[in-house]
Amino acid sequence: MTTSGSGDNLDAVRRRIDAIDQELLRLISERARCAQQVAHIKTGSEGGGVQFYRPEREVAVLRRIKDANPGPLDGEEVARLFREIMSACLALERPLNAAFLGPEGTFTQAAAIKHFGHSVVTRAMATIDEIFREVEAGACDFGVVPVENSTEGVVSHTLDLFMSSPLRITGEVSLRINHHLMSRESDLGDIRTLYSHQQSLAQCRGWLDRHLPHAERVPLGSNADAARTAASQPGTAAVAGFQAAEIYGLKILAERIEDDPGNTTRFLVIGKQDSPPSGQDKTSLLLSCRNKSGGLHALLLPLAAHGISMTRIESRPSRRGIWDYVFFIDIMGHRADLPVAAALDHLEKDALLFKILGSYPVAVL
Repeated sequence: MTTSGSGDNLDAVRRRIDAIDQELLRLISERARCAQQVAHIKTGSEGGGVQFYRPEREVAVLRRIKDANPGPLDGEEVARLFREIMSACLALERPLNAAFLGPEGTFTQAAAIKHFGHSVVTRAMATIDEIFREVEAGACDFGVVPVENSTEGVVSHTLDLFMSSPLRITGEVSLRINHHLMSRESDLGDIRTLYSHQQSLAQCRGWLDRHLPHAERVPLGSNADAARTAASQPGTAAVAGFQAAEIYGLKILAERIEDDPGNTTRFLVIGKQDSPPSGQDKTSLLLSCRNKSGGLHALLLPLAAHGISMTRIESRPSRRGIWDYVFFIDIMGHRADLPVAAALDHLEKDALLFKILGSYPVAVL
């Protein structure tokens, strides 16, 4: 039973919420009109070469919002809300489209939406190669491709495509991966076949060994494809994300079955434009050195000499000869930063192959 006093207090709080909502609507509308003015100014001053999407500007806003957040919402939630506001405002200037590894409902699509917001137009591609081709041809503004997982390691095919592609890395997305078991069936005992991406099956191996030891595990090209297949076949299940279950009408039988609760996948955003410095950036490089003792050590000495931190190195066959390798390297800093620029100048002189894949803002988590 509610007393009159508590009822009056509740009504007062609700009236205050209504007033805040009206003020929020007014401010969001004002921000949207400012975004339209920005578009008109850019078009008038820059002509056909205008770049509506500025990743360094967007990430600077999100970092500032997270730092200034007083609570009670956590920083990640506040950043997500502001990203959606910026996404909707940017769509008033010009809607962006981004290619992702399809079909609908993949983690790659989720990464694209996390990076660009829900106002981006996402286009499903059958392969990572197609994503690169669509962006190279100008059919899509950007592409989003997986590059490494915290449990299963590097996505080698993505790295290999950078060897010949002219595209640049313009951003990165770090996405927490939660795998769920979904099916038309209601009982685990009715599941005879399990579909998922090969990496997802590996990331859930322990749980699957304990709960579905007799089910045949069939790897497919994506988790969403696995959900789509399971939706059409009795006695089957899929390991995928919540979005795939909603899209393909499957029941969630078990949530978060990944063996590592910190399971995270890193995605790269690829495009034709360079990203200016944001104040907290990474630079990705493709290098090769002479095949001799100490060759790689000697090649990387300029990084240490200029105080540059290397966060990742991966080797891949160069395809130019047996036992000939190239190295994919991530370093902290932007190519325009003076210490980084000096180190890159030395690297370019000493390396057999030297290619800057891009400088881009560090992901906002």
